[in-house]
Amino acid sequence: MSETPFTISVPNEKLLLLRKKLELATLPDELEDSGTQYGAPLADIRRMVAHWLDGYDWRKPEAQLNAELPQFTRDIEVDGHGALNIHYVHQKGDAVDAIPLLFVHGWPGSFFEVRKLLPLLRQSSPEHPSFHVVALSLPGYGFSAAPKKKGFGLAQYAEVAHKLMLALGYNEYVTQGGDLGYVITRRIAEVYGGKHSKAWHTNMPMGPGPHPIYRPLLLLYHLLGWYTPAEKAGLKRILEFETTGRGYIVMQSTKPQTLGYSLSDSPVGLLAWIYEKLVNWSGEYPWEDDEVLTWISIYWFSRSGPAASLRVYYEILGVEGERAFVPPTIPAIPAGYSYFPREIILAQDTRLVFESQHDRGGHFAAYECPDELAGDLRKMFGRGGPAFAVVPGKTGYD
Repeated sequence: MSETPFTISVPNEKLLLLRKKLELATLPDELEDSGTQYGAPLADIRRMVAHWLDGYDWRKPEAQLNAELPQFTRDIEVDGHGALNIHYVHQKGDAVDAIPLLFVHGWPGSFFEVRKLLPLLRQSSPEHPSFHVVALSLPGYGFSAAPKKKGFGLAQYAEVAHKLMLALGYNEYVTQGGDLGYVITRRIAEVYGGKHSKAWHTNMPMGPGPHPIYRPLLLLYHLLGWYTPAEKAGLKRILEFETTGRGYIVMQSTKPQTLGYSLSDSPVGLLAWIYEKLVNWSGEYPWEDDEVLTWISIYWFSRSGPAASLRVYYEILGVEGERAFVPPTIPAIPAGYSYFPREIILAQDTRLVFESQHDRGGHFAAYECPDELAGDLRKMFGRGGPAFAVVPGKTGYD
């Protein structure tokens, strides 16, 4: 389980193949005035394909990521699945007693999401705590190896992340995650909470709906319409997602292999599949084409290919169903929630000690609003915060 330094270095052959595929791409037609109603707009995809061919240079972000993010790989033994070689970012905080923090991305994200957040969390100051930051590439994502056998579900993803922290010497730590990162860090809190995981924070809180027997007060609250303007906007957003935004979940949780052929063979298909989510799930973030193409390129050049990242939905939802996202058990350790208005789902059901409401931002909070998210973590774990010194001997200060 020794650590090996890692440098991103995509072979020239893969870059040449990508160019050939882009040159041969056939784009579909589009209905007049359809905007985003039918999916990714043709004008956006056409523009980015042209830029991918004649303006974007992968070697620049590749060099920047290698310079900014200390990356490593290490074998992690997973019960019943053998050893997986896991890629991760690991950078120590500036404070002597920095707090170990595990950052877990989701789909369609990657370790790339921690890029802006990491330098903020590392900073040491008398005004706020510092963190040792670990951001893994989930198995099947980025430059981590993918599972080879069926049955690699939520328990195994949590096991990999937890064992990585132990291998790095962090027997006690806190977590932060959104999307699948929420589901995984919540499972970590349930299984490893107390002894190892001391507190968890998410920017995509989820909880069960009103029920006459199990949640009568919530049902009364709902029937009487005691909602704030922010909560009403959140309910509208959830309804919009449930009616027009869940198609990807159905596909990826039932027939991921079928979809995988398209995404693995067509860079344009991969671009459209993910670009739509980046735009629809974010707030007013001004995505630049280079940012989008770097985001997509990490999937295209990933160690196991784009199809590997889809199967987690099948393995989690196929085994546990929706209960994976809103399980009946509530983690006993402290939890913190950050609410961003363009998040796709917002709810709560846990032992909440910290909440923060924001007026901008969406699903990719670590990337869209790193200052706000870092500020929330500092408040939750800093002096005077509800989870201050939750990791024994690691206050976050010098």
